Amino acid sequence: MPETPFATPQRWLTVIGLGEDGPVGLGDEAKNLISRAPVLFGGTRHIELVAKLMTGQAQSWLSPFERSIDLILARRGMPTVVLASGDPFLYGVGATLARFVACEEMKVIPAASSFSQAAARLGWPLQTVATVSLHGRPLDLVRPYLHKGRKILVLTSDGQGPAQLASLLVEAGFGSSQVTVLEALGGPRERLSSQKAEEFSLRDINPLNVCAIDVISDAGARILPFATGFSDALFEHDGQITKREIRAITLSSLSPRHGELLWDIGAGSGSIGIEWMLADPSMRAIAIEMSAERAARIRRNACSLGVPGLVIVEGEAPGTLAGLSVPDAIFIGGGGSHPGVVDTAISALRVGGRLVANAVTTEMEALLLAEQAKRGGSLIRIDIARAVPVGTMTGWRPAMPVTQWSWIKP
Repeated sequence: MPETPFATPQRWLTVIGLGEDGPVGLGDEAKNLISRAPVLFGGTRHIELVAKLMTGQAQSWLSPFERSIDLILARRGMPTVVLASGDPFLYGVGATLARFVACEEMKVIPAASSFSQAAARLGWPLQTVATVSLHGRPLDLVRPYLHKGRKILVLTSDGQGPAQLASLLVEAGFGSSQVTVLEALGGPRERLSSQKAEEFSLRDINPLNVCAIDVISDAGARILPFATGFSDALFEHDGQITKREIRAITLSSLSPRHGELLWDIGAGSGSIGIEWMLADPSMRAIAIEMSAERAARIRRNACSLGVPGLVIVEGEAPGTLAGLSVPDAIFIGGGGSHPGVVDTAISALRVGGRLVANAVTTEMEALLLAEQAKRGGSLIRIDIARAVPVGTMTGWRPAMPVTQWSWIKP
C-alpha cells in the first residue's frame, strides 16, 4: 500500500474522529496517520483507545481547554494529530479549532456522529429529527423543541443527564413521552433502554449517552408555539408586560434576522427579548431592567421558555447601556421618556439597525412624535379591544392604545 502523506505545509493539522470501537472503526489512512504522528492531542479516553497504534507523544486535554488550543497553535506548520469524538464538526473540537486554523491547513477524517448512530439504531430519518446538544449547556434549551409527535435526539453531559431530562419533561407536561437512553454507541458496552419520562428509574448510566425522546404531550403541556405573540399566561409577570397582540406586531417591526443582537430596554417580564431569541438559535438579546425583582423574574422566564442565554443587565438606562455590545436592533418598551434614553439608544445602534419604541403615556407619545418629525421612520397606532362580560351580555373593553415608532438608522 502506498504511504499516506502525513501533512503538507498547508495541511499540518489532522483531526480524526473516533467511535467507541476505537481503531476497529478506523480506515487504513487514519490508522497510518495516528501511528506516524509525532504529537497527538485528545481526551484521555481517546488516547487510551488508540494507544496500541501510537509511536509519538500523547498530550491529553488540559484544563482550561484553551491551554491545549495554545499548544496546538504553537505547532503551526509541524505535523500534529487531534483525536475527537465522532464527527469533529458536530459540537466537537473541530468547530473550535476552525476558529483559529484555516480549513486549508486541516485534514479532517470524521466518524459517524452519536446522532447518526442513534438515528440508525432507532430507524429515525435524521432529517426529520430535532438534534440538541446539552453537553455542558443548560437543559432548558430543549424546551422549544417539545411539541406533540416530535422526535428529538439529545446529547447529554454525563450519567445524570437522562434522569434530569426526564424530570424536565414531567415538569413541562410531557411525562408520557418515551425516553430511550443509548449508551456508549458503537462500542462493546453499547446499551439501549426505554422508559416513560414519568416512570424513569434507570441508574448507572454510561456518561457517554444520547437520549431519544418520542414526544407525547399531556393535558396542560407547556408548548411554545412557532408564531410570535405567545399567550401572556406563558410568562410570569406583574402586569408589566408587552401584551400578546402588541408583542406580535412589535416583533414583526423589529424584523429578527440571523445572528442579530437585540437590546430590550425596560424589559419588564422579558417577553420581547425572549421571543426574539426563540425566532432562531443564533439570536442574542440583552434585557435591561432597573427593578431587581423584575430582573429575577426575567431570568426565570428565560429559563422556563427555553432561552437561558438571555443576558440580563440590572440597572437604569441610559447609564447601564454603556459598554454593551453594539446592537442590531433596539426595543424601548419602558423608561423611554427618561432623559437621554432614546438619544443614547440611537447613538449605540449600528448603521442600518432598527429601533422600535412603544408609547402608552402621552409623555412618551410626544417624544416619539418629535423623533419621527426629526428623523423620519413610521408611526402606527395600535388599538385593541377585548370582549368582556357586561352583566348577562358581552361588550368590548378597549385596552390602552399604543403608539409605535419604527426607524432604521441611516
